[in-house]
Amino acid sequence: MKPSNTPLTDYDLHLLSEGTHYRSWEKLGAHFIKTADREGTFFTLWAPNAEAVSVIGDFNGWNDTANPMTMIKYSGYWQCFVPEAGLGALYKYAIRSRFNNYKIEKTDPYAFHCEIRPATASVVWNIDGYQWQDREWMESRRHLHHHEAPISIYEVHLGSWMRREDGGWLNYRELAEKLADYVSHMGFSHIELLPVNEHPFDGSWGYQTIGYYAPTSRFGTPQDFMYMVDTLHRRGIGVILDWVPAHFPRDAHGLGYFDGTHLYEHADPRQGQHMDWGTFIFNYGRTEIAAFLLSNALFWLEVYHIDGLRVDAVASMLYLDYSRKEGEWIPNRYGGRENLEAIDFLKRFNELVYQEHPDVMTFAEESTSYPMVSRPTYLGGLGFGFKWNMGWMHDTLSYMSNDSIHRSYHHHKLTFSLLYAFHENFILPFSHDEVVHGKGSMIGRMPGDHWRKFANLRLLYGYMFTHPGKKILFMGCEFGQWAEWNHDTGLDWPLLQFPFHQGLQRWVRDLNTFLRGEPALHQLDNDPGGFSWIDCNDSQQSVLSFIRRGKNPGDVVVCIGNFTPVPRHNYRLGVPEMGYWEEVLNSDAPLYGGSGQGNFGGKEATPQSVHGENHSLNVTLPPLAIVVFRLKQDM
Repeated sequence: MKPSNTPLTDYDLHLLSEGTHYRSWEKLGAHFIKTADREGTFFTLWAPNAEAVSVIGDFNGWNDTANPMTMIKYSGYWQCFVPEAGLGALYKYAIRSRFNNYKIEKTDPYAFHCEIRPATASVVWNIDGYQWQDREWMESRRHLHHHEAPISIYEVHLGSWMRREDGGWLNYRELAEKLADYVSHMGFSHIELLPVNEHPFDGSWGYQTIGYYAPTSRFGTPQDFMYMVDTLHRRGIGVILDWVPAHFPRDAHGLGYFDGTHLYEHADPRQGQHMDWGTFIFNYGRTEIAAFLLSNALFWLEVYHIDGLRVDAVASMLYLDYSRKEGEWIPNRYGGRENLEAIDFLKRFNELVYQEHPDVMTFAEESTSYPMVSRPTYLGGLGFGFKWNMGWMHDTLSYMSNDSIHRSYHHHKLTFSLLYAFHENFILPFSHDEVVHGKGSMIGRMPGDHWRKFANLRLLYGYMFTHPGKKILFMGCEFGQWAEWNHDTGLDWPLLQFPFHQGLQRWVRDLNTFLRGEPALHQLDNDPGGFSWIDCNDSQQSVLSFIRRGKNPGDVVVCIGNFTPVPRHNYRLGVPEMGYWEEVLNSDAPLYGGSGQGNFGGKEATPQSVHGENHSLNVTLPPLAIVVFRLKQDM
C-alpha cells in the first residue's frame, strides 16, 4: 500500500462520491510519511457538514487551534499535514458543525490502530512492512475454498479461548502459537474469529464496532495480528472474520452523528436505529457509506490476508420491519418490507469480493427464508458463498433436548432439514449464540445422567458431521465445557484431565480427520446426488439411516444413528452394494467414553432386500450412538 502523501485527486473525489473507491483506506485516515525532505502525517477526513475541523493529539497538547484542516474544493473532505505527528502519536478530530453549534471530538473512522479501552484516541500507525511468510497458503487456498472442500470451522473469541495464569489476556503472538497447535491437532480446516475490530465494550464481543479498520489493541498491534494470521496460514489453517456492516454503536467518539448530522446512519429512527441492540443502522443508499464499507471488506482481505468474511445479522439488513412493530418502520418505494438499499449493498459486496479475490469465501448469518442467499447475483441471488443453516440448528437442538422416551414424537425435527438442504450452500452452525444468555452449555443441554449426556453429545456431533453441509463448532463445545460461555474468563481446560471430556475431544478430532479424508462426506454437500435416505421413518425406534456419496461411484458411506439408550441388535439395514462394509466410525467406542458395543469392525452384506435395496446388513446399533460403514475396496 502506498501512503497518501498527496491530497485527494479529482479522480479520488469522483470515485468516493459515486461509492466506487474500493480502496479508500489508501487515501483517507492518517498516513505517516518519511522522505528526504519531510516527515509527518497526512490526515484526511470526510465531514461534509462541518464548519471547521482540526487534528488534536498528544503532539499539540490536544489544542483544537494548532492544526486546522482545510476542505478540498468544497468536496466535504478535509486534509492537513502535521509534521509533529509521528508514528505512535495519539489523535482525534475536533469537529465544529455548521448546525446547532455542535462540537465533538471523534476518533478516525479509518484509524489503523487505537488506544486500548477505556481510552478512545486513534493512533498513527504504519501497516506496511510486515514480511509475510504465507505465500504457499495464499497460492493454494483456492483448492480449499469451494463447495466440494471439507470445511470444518472452529469459532473463537480471542479474549476467552485461553487466559494467562493471572487471568490476563494472551496477546496475538502468544495466541498464534497456541491456536495453531490446538486447531491443527483437532483437525479443523479454519478458525472463525468473533469480530476483532476495535470496540469499546468487552461484553459486545466485538459486534459493536468502532474501529472498522483497526484490529483491537487488547491483544497487541496490527503487526501482531498479522503475525497470528501468518502463523495459522503457515500451519495450513484458514482465518475467517466476523464482519459487522449491519449496525454500529452510539458511543460519542464513534460514527454516530459524526459532523452534527446523521452522516453514516439514517436520520429517521424508523430506519436508522436498531431496536434490539440500541445501535445505529448504516445508510446503505448513501454512496460514501458504500465506499467506506466495501473498502473495509477488501481491506481485511488484502492487508491482513483474511480468507473469508462472515457477515453478521444479515436478516436485520434485509427487512425494514425487522424486530419492529406496526408503525415503527417505513416501507420501501414499492410499499414492501425489503430493504432495497441493503440488498443492493450485499450484492455489491459479494460481487466485489469474489471479483477481486475469487479464492476467498463469504458467509451469511441469515435466519429467515429469504430466497437464494447463496446463489449468484446474476441469477437473482445475494451472491454469498455459504449461508448458515439456522433452521437445522434450532430443530436439531430442540430434538436432542428431549429425553429419549419422547423423541419418537419429534422425529420430524431430524428429517425436516433434508427437504431444503440443497436450496442453499449451507453451513451447519453450533456457534457462540447457542451457549450464552442463559441457554447453558452444549453438554448441559443434553438430557440424562452423566454418561447419557456425553453419549448424546457425541451422537449430535456425529449427526452434524455426516449431515450435508459444512461445519462450525464454537470453542469449548468440542470437549464438553459444563459452564455457559463467559467472555471474561478462559475456557475450562482443566476438564480435559477427565476421561469423558478427553473422549469427546478425541471424537471431534476423529470426525474432522474422517471428514477430510472421506469424499462422500464433503464433495457433494450442496448436491442432492450426495445424499439419500435408507430409512427416515423409523420413529418408533428413533433410528435414522442414510447414505452419503462422493463424486466417484466408489465413495459411499452408510450412516445410522440410534437416538435412544436402548441397543438395537439384529437391526437389518439396506445397503447399495454387496461386499464387506467396514465400521469406520462408532461414537460408542470405549476410546470416546462409550460402552463398547458395535459390529466387530464391520459386516458382510447379504442378498436380502430391505429398505428398497437388494442387499442388507444385520447390524448392532449401540445406545445413543452413530455408526458409519464404508464398503471395503478390493486391494
